[in-house]
Amino acid sequence: MNSFDPTKVLSFDLETTSANPFEARIVTSALVRIDAQGAHPTELLADPGVEIPEAAAKVHGISTEYAREHGKPHAEVLAHTIDAIRQAWDQGYCLVVYNAAYDLTVLNQLEPSFYVTGPVYDPFVMDKVLDPYRKGKRTLSDVCEHYHVKIDNAHEATSDALAAARVAWKQAKQVFAEEIGSKSLDQLMEFQAVQYFESQQRFAEYLKQQGKDASTVNTSWPMQSR
Repeated sequence: MNSFDPTKVLSFDLETTSANPFEARIVTSALVRIDAQGAHPTELLADPGVEIPEAAAKVHGISTEYAREHGKPHAEVLAHTIDAIRQAWDQGYCLVVYNAAYDLTVLNQLEPSFYVTGPVYDPFVMDKVLDPYRKGKRTLSDVCEHYHVKIDNAHEATSDALAAARVAWKQAKQVFAEEIGSKSLDQLMEFQAVQYFESQQRFAEYLKQQGKDASTVNTSWPMQSR
């Protein structure tokens, strides 16, 4: 059985111009290939071709002016990112993405030919569905604290990608080793998609009971649909 191997992954993270994946453009793209020889990070800075809103710049620390002066063309960064992910899948690597439904949706809306054609492991989803009653937030920083995982510089793309890979290792090798190890990659993909859907459906129902708008609750994983 070909199960999830946290020592053969491509960990991926984007910093962008917007929290809405259907509007976002790339500011930085981090691709960290992890194998028997260690971690091999690549980070690309893009000129997104639009103004970087102040709220986004406060999160990742990159201004419009800096991106314009130092960034590569947006199309080049997008193409490199997608090519690296496709190559990793072709070589038998699993893609690790924290909150994949955001990052992979960004890629798809920027390049509609991009689809998920290989295995994805989402530490956010696995934490949410395997430890559903834990109180507190589930941001990457909070989850790293819970798992006693080092995060070097939150919201810096390479640091976030490395931290996501470390959380994935902890989950697969220690905390949820039995649940994760007993599934093939195909079964793990189905498990994440189904459990995410059911979890989000429950959240939507909760919002409705509170008289709140649930129309924006996403139930699709690993990519959102409009």
